[in-house]
Amino acid sequence: MKRSMGVGIGNGVAAGALWGMVFLAPAVLIAFDAAQLSAGRYLVYGLIAAMLLGPRWKRLAPRLGVAEWRALVWLSLAGNLVYFLLLATAVQWAGGAAASLIVGLVPVLVTLVGVREEGAVRLRRLAPALLLCLAGVALVGYEALVSEHVATPWRQRLLGLLCAVGALLSWAAYSVGNSRWLARRPDLSAHDWSLLTGVVTGGLALLLVPAAFVFTGNNGHDAGQWTLFWAVSAGVAIFASLFGNACWNRASRLLPLTLTGQMIVFETLFALLYGFAWQQRWPTLLEAIAIVCLVAGVMSCAHAHRMPAAVAEHAG
Repeated sequence: MKRSMGVGIGNGVAAGALWGMVFLAPAVLIAFDAAQLSAGRYLVYGLIAAMLLGPRWKRLAPRLGVAEWRALVWLSLAGNLVYFLLLATAVQWAGGAAASLIVGLVPVLVTLVGVREEGAVRLRRLAPALLLCLAGVALVGYEALVSEHVATPWRQRLLGLLCAVGALLSWAAYSVGNSRWLARRPDLSAHDWSLLTGVVTGGLALLLVPAAFVFTGNNGHDAGQWTLFWAVSAGVAIFASLFGNACWNRASRLLPLTLTGQMIVFETLFALLYGFAWQQRWPTLLEAIAIVCLVAGVMSCAHAHRMPAAVAEHAG
């Protein structure tokens, strides 16, 4: 079956643009902790997903077994709750640029896993793209570590960087696992799979409610802050979780795993751009060069998959 490469790449870029909002939300809601941010976002996401899934539930339910529900639970944890808890902490403690650059290594990890897949493009052909991505991440990393835009103590910043590494590993596991499950169950649409993930994530988010809202009280937040909190939570839930996940699942179904991994670079790119807009500054020279490297890496990877040999390998 011939892959629609252009549609897949377009959905990957759209997912990155929508997911980039995730890095901005913790900076906008700096007065709220990671547990509150995660609970708010995923409670709204779960509610909306349940409403959209309701009319199709009778048709979907008989096609879901124990294996699918177990997969949805661990994918919801790895790709949503655990990932966002770690990411929100990293953004607030180490800065958005540092968090985005570390999570930006996801394409490298996913691609290295993907080269073991049957029919995957060889690592040698992908090496230039991977080197460009690594160069971009290294440049942004250096700039972030010497930046004066993060005012947290060095120990807290170090813990934030470790949380970003945890988020990286969590998201890489989700990306690989989700792609494999979409391939395993072609009878389930990418949209339905995304909604099912949202419902399970919303149910798991209920476990965060006591720690996020009950035992902590309102932490001195006034009505205006809570209004902003729920508005941002709803926005991230709708655009990043609902639409972003739907675009990503579509891309995962249309693209080979090695190229799917490269698409995650756009999340880093948009996260950086949104961060610069929030801080009301232009990127530095090193940051600008890093962005060019990241984009060039993705385009190089896409070109490798468009080569005749690569197209033949992935056609069936």
